[in-house]
Amino acid sequence: MASGAASAAPATGASASVPSGTAKQSAASWRVDLSATGGEDGANLRYADGALGIRDTGVGLASADGAGGYGSGVLPVHTVERAVNRIAADVRADAPAGARAVVDVRGRDGEHGAWTEWREATPGAPAELPRAVTEVQARLTLSSGKDGAGPAVRSLRLTADRVSKAAPLKQTAEPFTAQVYATREGLVGYTTANGHVIQPNDHFVALPSRRGLSANGSGEYSVRVCGPARCETAPVWDVGPWNTHDDYWNPSANRESFKDLPRGKPEAQAAYQDGYNGGRDEFGRAVLNPAGIDLADGTFYNVGLNDNGWVTVTYLWTGDDGGATKSFPTWGTDVSVRQAATTASTRVGSLAGPTTVRVQCQVHGELVQYQGYTNDAWSYLPDYGGYVSNIFMAVPDAWLPGVPDC
Repeated sequence: MASGAASAAPATGASASVPSGTAKQSAASWRVDLSATGGEDGANLRYADGALGIRDTGVGLASADGAGGYGSGVLPVHTVERAVNRIAADVRADAPAGARAVVDVRGRDGEHGAWTEWREATPGAPAELPRAVTEVQARLTLSSGKDGAGPAVRSLRLTADRVSKAAPLKQTAEPFTAQVYATREGLVGYTTANGHVIQPNDHFVALPSRRGLSANGSGEYSVRVCGPARCETAPVWDVGPWNTHDDYWNPSANRESFKDLPRGKPEAQAAYQDGYNGGRDEFGRAVLNPAGIDLADGTFYNVGLNDNGWVTVTYLWTGDDGGATKSFPTWGTDVSVRQAATTASTRVGSLAGPTTVRVQCQVHGELVQYQGYTNDAWSYLPDYGGYVSNIFMAVPDAWLPGVPDC
C-alpha cells in the first residue's frame, strides 16, 4: 500500500523570480490561463469566480489514505521564441492556514519531442530543466489546510530564460534499470495523484516523486516492470510509497532529495536496510519495508507477484538513444501493443491514452481497420517490447517517414 502525503509550498503569494542579472531580452514572460484546467487534464479542480481551486475537498490522495483535500491539473503548453531551461513561477492565491499550492514545470523540443521530467519552481528558486526547450508546460497541485479549505489560485505567471552555464543532464543510451522492492497498492475506489479513480485489476504504478508523474490516461512517463512470471509496461499514475520527493532513478547529483544515496537506491530501502535518516522517511515515519515502487493490482499479479517482493524496473523516459529511434505522437485509448504485428498476438502492453512513443523500426503485418482507417503497417516500440498498428500514430503518413524496416 502506498504511503505518504503530498508536500507543497505555501500558496499565498508564492513566487519564484528570475535572478538579478538576467538579460531582459533573453527572458520570456507570460500569464497562464487557469480557466483551461479542470477538464480531462484536471484532477479534482474547478475554475470559478476568477480563481482555480479544489472541486471537492473531501477527495484526498490514495497514497495519503484519502486524508485532506487534493487537486492537480496540467496547464496549457506555451511556445517560446528562444530555447530556455530555467523557469520561474509567480503564484497569487488566497489560502487558509496550511493550504498549499505547488508549481511544477517541464519542457520539450518542438511539438513531438519528448518531455523532460517535471521540476518544481519554489519561492525564490526557479526550476532548472535538464536541457533547453522551446515549449513549456506547468502543473498546479493544490492541497487543503487544517480547516479543510483549499487555496484559491488567482494568477500564475511564468518567466523563462536560459542559463548559459547549465550543462544538459547526461543520459545513457538505454533507459536506467534498477532492482527495487515492490508493494501492492490496492486502494480500489481511491483517487491517485493524477486524478485516476483506482479500479479492480488496474494497471499502473506509483513512484515516490512527482517528477515522473503522467497525466490521467497518459503514458508519458512509464516503467517496464519485470517480476517472477513476466514483464509489463505500465504508466506512472500515483506518488509513493513512503516518500514524495525521492526520484532515485536520477543520478545522485540530480536527485531532488537524498543526494548522498547512490542512483537506484530508494530512500525507503536505505532507511529500512541501513538505518539511513534514522530509519525514517521524509515525513519522519518509521519505514516498515524497503519499497521503491507500488503496483496496482492488475500489474502486481500480472508480473507474477503473490506477495510484496523484488522486481526489475526500467524507467523508460530516462534514456537517450542518440537518434537511433524516432518519436511520434499517438492517439486513441487503451491501444494494444502486441508481441508480433498481428491482433492475434500476445498483448505485451498498452497505451492508456494519447502519448509520445519511440519507434525503432516498422513492418508490414496484419491489415487493420479501425474507425474508417485501414493500414497494414506496424511500428516496433522498444520501450514496450512489441508492435502497435500505425493507425494509432497521429501523423498523416501510413508508413512512418524516416523509420527503417525491421
